Amino acid sequence: MHRAKIFILACMVFPVPLLAHAQERAVSPLVSGSETPQSEQTSPAPADKITSDQHTAGSETLPEVPAMPDYPTLAVEDVPAEVHRLTLAFNKEVGGEKNISAEKKALWISLAQKELAEHSADHPLTRPQVLVVVDRNPGVQRLALIAALPGDAEDWQVIGVTKISSGTTGRKYYYITPTGVFANTSDILGYRALGTKNEHGIKGNGVKDMRVWDFGWQWAEKGWLPSREKGQIRLEMHATDPVYLEPRLGHTASEGCVRIPAALNIFIDKHGLIDAEYERTAAIDRRFSALLRKDRNQSPLAGSLLVVVDSTDALKAAHPSKVAQSVQKQHNMIR
Repeated sequence: MHRAKIFILACMVFPVPLLAHAQERAVSPLVSGSETPQSEQTSPAPADKITSDQHTAGSETLPEVPAMPDYPTLAVEDVPAEVHRLTLAFNKEVGGEKNISAEKKALWISLAQKELAEHSADHPLTRPQVLVVVDRNPGVQRLALIAALPGDAEDWQVIGVTKISSGTTGRKYYYITPTGVFANTSDILGYRALGTKNEHGIKGNGVKDMRVWDFGWQWAEKGWLPSREKGQIRLEMHATDPVYLEPRLGHTASEGCVRIPAALNIFIDKHGLIDAEYERTAAIDRRFSALLRKDRNQSPLAGSLLVVVDSTDALKAAHPSKVAQSVQKQHNMIR
């Protein structure tokens, strides 16, 4: 007897949003960006076979197809001013953590640069942009918004830092958030939370209209197995229950996704910080236009990349005793 393979949808905490998500995906473009659904495939007539009747059939003029706009651009010399503006806005709208050492900021920048170098073929850094950098280290659990410049590693800057929760260990069907570079591509249509509760009274994706960024199927380690065998999860970044779960951010807790504070969710959404590709697609696809905020003010530093790093080894080499104490504290809280 053949058994069907079962995929675990790691971040869907309750059933109603899952149904909405599935419905969204049913009308979304295929994950492979170069493909088109079979029902929409057409074969254009050769140029030398097109007649004047074809140009004017049914109407005098054919409607023009909207042009997809270019990516936002910002001259290198103008980057510091935009970083300053975003930093002030972050401090006002998110708050975050103020006492982050220069050493830790430099470490996150270095780790992000390393990940981008390893994935440069798929995700080249061709213009100044904001990166969402998540440190999944159980003893850290922080997210940093970093302004990155191509070919100028010394001038990267941290805009703001806040607590998050990534995948945890020791609980069945909970995966460890994978490291790597993940794009918010228009090949996948994200969605917004419905704000409904699961059977435990938890709003898994946060209150209604919180943004859910979907980075597609990714391989992740099974946190409940000592072997760390891998399986696939739907990697997402989203808000969480504001009453029960947001106060616990800063510790591993999710089923594999990245949980962020509601204030940061709104900030990234409002400034379009990883919606550069979505913004372009919205000009020609009403589904993306409907998803984006009407009051958004996209930054010219908008990008599309989530970079997940792990500072465990680097910090262990620099501060072995502190790391051991921090990891033990995390384990105690999980119990």
